[in-house]
Formats: sequence, structure tokens, C-alpha cells
Amino acid sequence: MEFPPCPNSLKSIQHFLKLAQEHDSRDIVIAYWARLYALQIGLKASSQSAEETQLLLAIMDWLEQMKKTHADNEAITNDIAAQAHIENYALKLFLYADKQDREENFGKNVVKAYYSSGVLYDILLTFGELSEEALHNRKYAKYKAAYIHNCLKNGETPIPGPFPDDESAELNGESPAGVKDEAATNVTAPEEPSTDSQSDNVEPSSPAPQTTPPTVEEVLNNPNKLPSPPVEEEKPGGFEPYVPPAQPNAAIFQPAVPVNITPDQMITAQKYCKYAGSALNYDDVKTAIENLQKALKLLTTGAE
Repeated sequence: MEFPPCPNSLKSIQHFLKLAQEHDSRDIVIAYWARLYALQIGLKASSQSAEETQLLLAIMDWLEQMKKTHADNEAITNDIAAQAHIENYALKLFLYADKQDREENFGKNVVKAYYSSGVLYDILLTFGELSEEALHNRKYAKYKAAYIHNCLKNGETPIPGPFPDDESAELNGESPAGVKDEAATNVTAPEEPSTDSQSDNVEPSSPAPQTTPPTVEEVLNNPNKLPSPPVEEEKPGGFEPYVPPAQPNAAIFQPAVPVNITPDQMITAQKYCKYAGSALNYDDVKTAIENLQKALKLLTTGAE
């Protein structure tokens, strides 16, 4: 389907629409929820001009068509399955980018993966507030995308992983250099970064390692330093999570006495099972095991 052009007045939804377009033939679930989130944001931002209304109505029509065409796809018709699908996709890109970043394999693919992950975490706001882990990943991914892109653009060598003076800035810790929620949330996407002379593993022509990272204001408040969403989707199959959590022994979850499970706990357990199923769709066995163990613990002990 051909969509009307996005007017400048709705610039805030352009990166969601672009991500959706790139996934139309790759992952219809991502495309569907990216456009739905763009519609929600667009309706709030619209001044009801003719151009805006034409685009928003076209998105509505497409969403209705997709719901009918993919009525048997739970990740489109069911919020829990959809959230699990998108969260797993975002985490997979995030872990891929983080692993490549820490191994100093800098290049456009790392920037793209970080950026796409951050956009996907934005889309997860469709389902409510983000978890603490998702909030940290979202801020960290957006900051890293801007920081690495800026370094490569200026012929500098990025600092791999969390910065040396931020020892706690690991995957589940604080984001680097004190990134603020509002700074990470309000960044906007500029024009495409040039990749004519940039390979996947970029070696700057004049390496100039930085002794200290730039401030958040220097990177995030300058839209020209933030790349656009990827043109080509990353395919990080076969990666290993950088710091896999210790796997608990399932035997300890066996209850000594029957446990009364509340309806809310049952819904949460179902959510973990959905997450596990979504992870298996990507051959991510470890994530599937972790979520199944969470469901098992909740059902057998009544505690998360």
C-alpha cells in the first residue's frame, strides 16, 4: 500500500513509519505495531490539516486491513503476545549491538541495531509503562547509537561498552554518563548517515581516541548527531547474550503445599509463557528457558 507523504508537522512519527515500512515484508507484527504507535502519536500531534488527515486515515485503513488479513496471528490480535514479540525483538537487537560494541566491532550495523532497539522500546509504550530493564536499555541504546555514529562521522574511535567512569552502567544498571529520561525520549531523527565510504567495521582514517565521552547535551541535543532508523534490518542470529543470568534450579520451585494463584498472577504467568514462545520463534532458547522458569516459579510459589 502506498501511503501519503508524512508532513513536517508530523515529523515526530517519521521514524516509526520508516521502521514499519522496512518490516512490511520481514515482520508484519513489527510493522503493524510501529504504525499503530505512529497513529497514536500522530493523532495527538495533529493540527487536523488536510495532509495530516490524509496520512492518518491511510494508516487507519491499513491497520484495519492487516487485522482482517492476519486474524490468526496472536501477536497482532493479542496484546500480551504482541508485547512479548516486540520486547524479544528489541532485546535481541540490543544484545547484538552491545556484544559488537564491547568487542569493538564498530560500524553502521551496530548503530542501526542500537537505534532500532531504542525505537522498538518506544513502541512498547503502547502496552503501558516500561519495566526498569526496558527503560535502561532504551536510554542506553539511544545514547550509544548517537555516540558511536558521531564518533565514526568525526573519524574518532568510540569507547567500547559502558564508559570507564561508569562501572555500574551494565545491561541492567545505570545508563552511561547520566543519561536523563527526557533527553533520551525527546531525541529526533535527522537525515540518513552517509555510508558510501563506511564499511561494517569502520577504521577511522585518523584515529583519535577520546579520553572522556561527550556530554549527553552535546550528543542528544544536536539532531544532526543521531542517525535515522536502519535501511537494512540486522540479522543477529546465533548471538549469545553478553552477560547471561544464572539459571536457577527448577527443582526448587516444587511447592511443598498447593499454592493459591490469583487471577493477576495467572495472567502474569501466561505472559511469561508467551514471551518464551516468542523467543523460540527466534531460536533464542536461553530467553525461552528464563521466561518458562519465571512462570514455573510464580505458579509453584506464588512469588515472582
